[in-house]
Amino acid sequence: MVGAIVDRLGLADGPPVRCSCSITRCAPHRAIPAPRDPLTSCLLSRPSVPSMATLDAKKRASLPNSAFAYVDSKGNRRLPINDEAHVRNALSRFNQVKFESREAREKAFRRLLKAATEYGIAPVGFVTRQLREARDDTAADLPSGLVTLLLTDIEGSTVLVQDLGDSYPALLEEVRGLIRDAVSRSGGYEVDSRADEFFAAFGSADDAIEAAIGIQKAMEDRRWPGGRQVRVRIGIHSGSPALTDTGYVGLPVHVMARVCGAGHGGQVLITSQTRDQLRRVQPTLLSLGEYQLQGIPRAEELIQLQAPGRADEFPPLRADPA
Repeated sequence: MVGAIVDRLGLADGPPVRCSCSITRCAPHRAIPAPRDPLTSCLLSRPSVPSMATLDAKKRASLPNSAFAYVDSKGNRRLPINDEAHVRNALSRFNQVKFESREAREKAFRRLLKAATEYGIAPVGFVTRQLREARDDTAADLPSGLVTLLLTDIEGSTVLVQDLGDSYPALLEEVRGLIRDAVSRSGGYEVDSRADEFFAAFGSADDAIEAAIGIQKAMEDRRWPGGRQVRVRIGIHSGSPALTDTGYVGLPVHVMARVCGAGHGGQVLITSQTRDQLRRVQPTLLSLGEYQLQGIPRAEELIQLQAPGRADEFPPLRADPA
């Protein structure tokens, strides 16, 4: 995203650029190279920026929640984005706000970027800084060494997208919220969430199992729109992946993904490595035998987690027996 904005502005090559109008209240431009196209001229060579009108209490109260980048769970509204000047002010003050959660920060970040786009503001420096800080914070929080990795995936998401249309993003956010809550309650860490998948890491296998049970319970207890059945498959694997500034890399991550892909909605599959790391939690486990997972050099024993009161009969695994 940042690269696309930089390319569009025509600043990818040439001398370093410092244009404070993209990240502050538009101090004088410095070191701006000659623009290549009309868009650059429009964004970087404008003579002035509208001053920020005072937002008194009465006017602020009359604004809808959509006029603010951040509204917390108690209804407190921060970072007004009702006009161009306030959007620029919000860009400069974003890091001064204390958000309730990482999810809340990301949501506010997206709303602020959308508002900036609507007013023709290209906040390259702001985007770069926020992405770097988010990446550094995530990597710093994640456990290292021997960890247990958990991946969820929504079953039949293509059909759900076709059925729900524009309502699917709201359903996806609700699914992520349920998973995120279960992971957090069990002491886990969100690594990534993209498309229909949610990737989490745990310092212990016991915590990962508790999270998986909590996720499936929350999914089954929830009444979904139109009486639809929305289910997730879960794969869990323990290993020692390398922890980089962008997250985990290595074979354990691939094993986790393949284990998840072998299962069905409502099913939790774990590997023997995770089973062997269990100490505090002693769930009922059913060995399904060894399977040759795509791209994994050795066969893996896949084990089904049997949760009390939950479905325990599923179709054959979506993997080849070893």
